Amino acid sequence: MKDSLFILMQYLAPQHLLSRLAGKLANCPWSVIKGPFIRWFIQRYGVDMTQALEPDPSAYSCFNAFFTRALRADARPLHGDDSTILCPADGVVSQLGPVRDGLLLQAKGRRFNLQALLGGDPTLAAEFDEGCFATIYLSPSNYHRVHMPLPGVLREMTYVPGKLFSVNQLTAERVDDLFARNERLVCIFDTDCGPMALILVGAMIVGSIDTVWSGQAAPAPHGLRRTDYRQQRPAVQIARGGEMGRFKLGSTVIAVFAENRVELNSALAAGNFIDMGAMLGTAIAAEDRHL
Repeated sequence: MKDSLFILMQYLAPQHLLSRLAGKLANCPWSVIKGPFIRWFIQRYGVDMTQALEPDPSAYSCFNAFFTRALRADARPLHGDDSTILCPADGVVSQLGPVRDGLLLQAKGRRFNLQALLGGDPTLAAEFDEGCFATIYLSPSNYHRVHMPLPGVLREMTYVPGKLFSVNQLTAERVDDLFARNERLVCIFDTDCGPMALILVGAMIVGSIDTVWSGQAAPAPHGLRRTDYRQQRPAVQIARGGEMGRFKLGSTVIAVFAENRVELNSALAAGNFIDMGAMLGTAIAAEDRHL
């Protein structure tokens, strides 16, 4: 009954209004607001400030500056060598596995459409069909910057407007097509392992999604918007493990890889905790790719 009420309230709540108001509050620089809010948050969610580049909570200009805090250089070592595909964010593995018939696993008994997730472009979706994916859920206590699993050059970015349901496990199990319904930012990179999509999914109370090349990219006005970066000079090129974006309040990252290019880490399963920089998978060498 309690779970059903939680889901119902998400349908009834003014999702965007609440989220935008939360974003304004999180940007407030007043010490009387930001100070108690940051201290409460650290205590409530057990945030480990010893890993932060700036461990003093009072040093942050606002709650969002604290929430998107940088970590010490040694806090997230990058696993393996250049053939190792890195996890893009701290969090919990929501699901991972193959893309089959254009569908990704959302939760037990629920799948969602890859083409819809990527913003409705069938040609783009075809590049990833029969590939593989990993969905990482970022809880409030996690580090909220998103990094590159492998080196890449930005090809395009699409802002897709949508709902702002919570993206926790309960909602994933109860709301159909959750990640293809929520507001999201779809970033396509060209890599040595073929095309790679990093989808940053918005959620209830997420103030905004930023990228290192464009600043705030979501929310955005005027509906669906696709930006082509192939002619930009210099190109937007990000190294393995380099930051590509961040959430101002938490959400989910979905990494999608092309067919026969990446083998996911067989030791990972839904429900596993994982850090940014840990081993998400391995690049398949050209000579080992099956025909």
